[in-house]
Amino acid sequence: MFRKALLCLSLVSLVGCNDDDKIETTPTTPEYQLPKILVIGHRGASALRPEHTLASYQEAIDDGADFIEPDLVSTKDGVLVTRHENEIGGTTNISTLTQFADRKTTKNIDGVNLTGWFTEDLTLNELQQVKARERIPEFRPANTAYNDLYSIPTLEQVIELAEANYKKTGKIIGLYIETKHPTYFKNRNLAMEDTLLKTLAKYQYTRDIAPIYLQSFEVSNLKYLKDQLDLHKTLKHAQIIQLYDAKTSRPADFVESGVSKTYGDLATAQSLKDVAKYANGVGPSKNYILNFNTDGSVQTTSFISDAHAAGLKVHPYTFRPENNFLPQPLKCSDKPAERCPTGALKEFEAYFKAGVDGVFTDDPALGRQAVTNFEKTTK
Repeated sequence: MFRKALLCLSLVSLVGCNDDDKIETTPTTPEYQLPKILVIGHRGASALRPEHTLASYQEAIDDGADFIEPDLVSTKDGVLVTRHENEIGGTTNISTLTQFADRKTTKNIDGVNLTGWFTEDLTLNELQQVKARERIPEFRPANTAYNDLYSIPTLEQVIELAEANYKKTGKIIGLYIETKHPTYFKNRNLAMEDTLLKTLAKYQYTRDIAPIYLQSFEVSNLKYLKDQLDLHKTLKHAQIIQLYDAKTSRPADFVESGVSKTYGDLATAQSLKDVAKYANGVGPSKNYILNFNTDGSVQTTSFISDAHAAGLKVHPYTFRPENNFLPQPLKCSDKPAERCPTGALKEFEAYFKAGVDGVFTDDPALGRQAVTNFEKTTK
C-alpha cells in the first residue's frame, strides 16, 4: 500500500489515481528485454481481421507480435478510440445506419477534403452502435466475413486486452500507439495527449510493465509528450517515435505554423540528430531505406546508418503479404489480392539485412517466421 501511495503522489495533476490491483506480479526477469528485431502488429493482424478491432489485436498477439499498434482518434466527448482515420465511412457500417444519416459531411483534414462520417461528431455511446468493416475488401475479400461483428474499441479496452493476455500467459505485449491528426483535434478542443498519458498511467500494465511507444507524423505533439514524460516520470518504459510520410510532404503542424521543412528534410544525417533530441526512434516508409531493382537486387540508402549514428531505432512500415503491396520482382503472380508468403518473407529478409530494428506488418505470423528464419541464418 505504501508503494501504491507513492505512485499516486508521483502522478501530480496530470494523472488521477485508481484502484488498479488487478496485477499482483511483475515480470520474472529484472528488466524486460526487447527482442533485437521487433514484430509490430500493424493495426493488429489486419491482413487477417478488420483493422483496429479487438479481434485483430488478439490475432496479432496469438501470431507472435511483440507490439500491437492502436491508432487513436477522439470522439465528440473526448474518449480515445482506435481507428486509422477519424473518417469512418470506409471502415465501418455507419453508412447503413439511418440514425446517423444526417451526420454525413465534408471536412478538410490536414489539407485534404473528405466526405463521410467523423468520430468527433459522435459520442462514445453513439459510436458503440457502429460496427467495423474491412477497409480494403478488394485486396482482402476473406476479411469481409468478419464485417459488422466487432465494435470500435477504446484505448482502455486495448490496454485491458493486452493486460489480460499478460495475466494468462506471462508474455508482455507492448503498445505502439499513434495519435492521428493531433493538430486537427487540438484545434477542436479535443487534444489527445494529456488524455493518452492519463489513461496509460491509470493501469499498472502500461505504467510499470509493458513497453509503450508513442508515435506521430507530427513533431510538436511528440515534443510535448516527451516533455511530459520527463516531467512526471509515470510511465516506466515509454519511448517516442517520429514517423515519416512521403519525402515531399510536410508534417501538418509544420504546415499550420509555416515551417517549410519536409519529411525529406527531416531525414538527413543532421536532422536525424535533431530528431534524437526528443525521440528514441523513427518510423519511415520502406522506400526511405531500400528499393528493389527489377532483377530482385536492392539499392540501400544511408538512412539506417544515419539514424543509428544518431542513436535512433528504425521501424519501417508497412509489410503486407498480398501481391498488390509487394515489390514487383517479389510478386507471386499478377493477381493483386493473392497472398504471396514467399515474396513477403524475401522482403522481410532484405530489410533485416539492411539493419532495421523492427517492422510494422499486417501479418505478424509471417513477420515472426521471417525473424526466426533470419536469426537461424545469422547465428
